[in-house]
Amino acid sequence: MHNVITPVSTEERAKLGIRPGDTVRVHQKIVEKGKTRIQNFEGLVLAVKHGTEAGATFTVRATMSGVGVERIFPLYAPFIEKIEITRRSKVRRAKLYFIREKVAREVRRQLRNMRLVKISTDDFKAAEVEETPEVTVEEVQVKDPAQAPDGTEMAPAEEAAGAEEAPVVEDATSADAEEKPAA
Repeated sequence: MHNVITPVSTEERAKLGIRPGDTVRVHQKIVEKGKTRIQNFEGLVLAVKHGTEAGATFTVRATMSGVGVERIFPLYAPFIEKIEITRRSKVRRAKLYFIREKVAREVRRQLRNMRLVKISTDDFKAAEVEETPEVTVEEVQVKDPAQAPDGTEMAPAEEAAGAEEAPVVEDATSADAEEKPAA
C-alpha cells in the first residue's frame, strides 16, 4: 500500500527536512501556451503541515514590490522541479504567522512618515510652459527706453512719462497760453 507511483522522488523531499524559519527557493514548472518554463519563488517558510506524509504542505511568504505574498506548496507536487534551502534560522515556534502582523506594523510605521502627494507628468509640462517667457515682437524692437513702441524717437517730455501713452486732451485755454509769450 505504500508503493505509490509518482514522478517525484519522495525520499529526497522527506529527507530535505523543511522547517519553519527556513528561507527556501522553490523552482516551479509553469506551462504557458504549450511551453514550459521554471519560475522561482524565494521566501520564508511560515508553517509546515502534516510532516512528511502524502498531503504535506509548506507555506512560504515573500515580499514582492513591497507587497507580502504567501504561497502554499504541496511537498510532493510534481510541478515543483526543485526545492533549495538557502538559509536556516532558529525559531521557537512551529507556526510563524505573527510575522504577517510584524511586517504590517513596520509598513504602517513607515507610512506614518509619508505624505500624500498628487504629482503627474502633466504638471511638469504645464510648469515648463509657464517658465519659458513669451517674447513679443514689440519687446524685441523696443530696446532703448528713449524709443517709442513703434520705433521712432521720443521727445524728452515723453521720456519722463515713460513708454505709457496716455491720450492728450488739449483745451483751448492751454493752447492759447502756449502761443502767447509771456511779457
